[in-house]
Amino acid sequence: MPSSSFLDISSYFEMMGQYPALILTSILTLAVILVNGWTDAPNAIATCVSTRAMRPRPAIIMAAIFNFLGVLVMTLINKKVAETIYNMVDFGGDAHEALVALCAAMVAIVTWATAAWKFGIPTSESHALIAGLSGAAIALHNGLSGINGAEWLKVIYGLALSTLLGFVLGFIMAKIVAFLFRYAERQKANKGFRAAQIGGAAAMAFMHGAQDGQKFIGVFLLGMALSSGHAEMGTVEIPIWLMALCAIVMGLGTSIGGLRIIKSVGMDMVKLDVHQGFSADLAAAGCLLLSSVTGIPVSTTHTKTTAIMGVGAARRIKSVNWSVVREMVLTWVLTFPGCGLVGYLMAKLFMAIF
Repeated sequence: MPSSSFLDISSYFEMMGQYPALILTSILTLAVILVNGWTDAPNAIATCVSTRAMRPRPAIIMAAIFNFLGVLVMTLINKKVAETIYNMVDFGGDAHEALVALCAAMVAIVTWATAAWKFGIPTSESHALIAGLSGAAIALHNGLSGINGAEWLKVIYGLALSTLLGFVLGFIMAKIVAFLFRYAERQKANKGFRAAQIGGAAAMAFMHGAQDGQKFIGVFLLGMALSSGHAEMGTVEIPIWLMALCAIVMGLGTSIGGLRIIKSVGMDMVKLDVHQGFSADLAAAGCLLLSSVTGIPVSTTHTKTTAIMGVGAARRIKSVNWSVVREMVLTWVLTFPGCGLVGYLMAKLFMAIF
């Protein structure tokens, strides 16, 4: 895929005139990013808002800024995002069929994630993306030949790692913080933890941008390539304007629907004090950093929510609202088959129409 065509925004608008399909893929991809802002980005600032370390609007602005920075830094480390997304499944050599499958997957992700948002249940856009693409690929090939088993295995490893490590680090971090500050005057300590928690929330937003922002920018570039008839992927350059666009749309999504997820994650699941919110943010950010350095794809949603569970369990098991946890776990378990099935059905429908 030639990268020079995508380096400036004027070339992008020229492409939209030449390839009308790009308009559809762009709208669908931006819709997915918007939904990601609804469902995933609020997790980064949920504890910060619920403990009143920050008000919602300033926290949302901070999240948008650090999402952008996360995308930028990750781009400097690795520019082969589109190849990573493309290697998850094989759409075949026909660019038109691949474009149909991509559009179907985007519709599946928006449908699934919006339903989860409606009920205030966090869902992983990363896993929804993988499931939607996989379902569409299965529809195209009428079988599992389009699924890259090695890449899928990495996803399973990441799921287990983020869930287990997030909980364990949250538990340990809460115990360490409680021990170190056991003799501190509560009022003074809370002031310090409020400031520290703002830093923790910024770190979480940064890692969210580094993880999820890169994945969906990769889909955006893939849509550009397929719309212009390029089914084979090459080395791509991610333009600054595209990073900014994705960060802004993600922040907009957070401002529209983020409070529902913030309430579910930061308030309903566990009632957190300021030092516990700081512990959860630090544990989740550390887990995401470790996963990013080792190259294991993980869900920011899984990591943050399990870290909060670990912090709550460190105080006492009964402090965790396990009914909310069961709803979240059920959604996680259903994401792969559910979103995959929607992607499959959408692909069949789109292929019949187009």
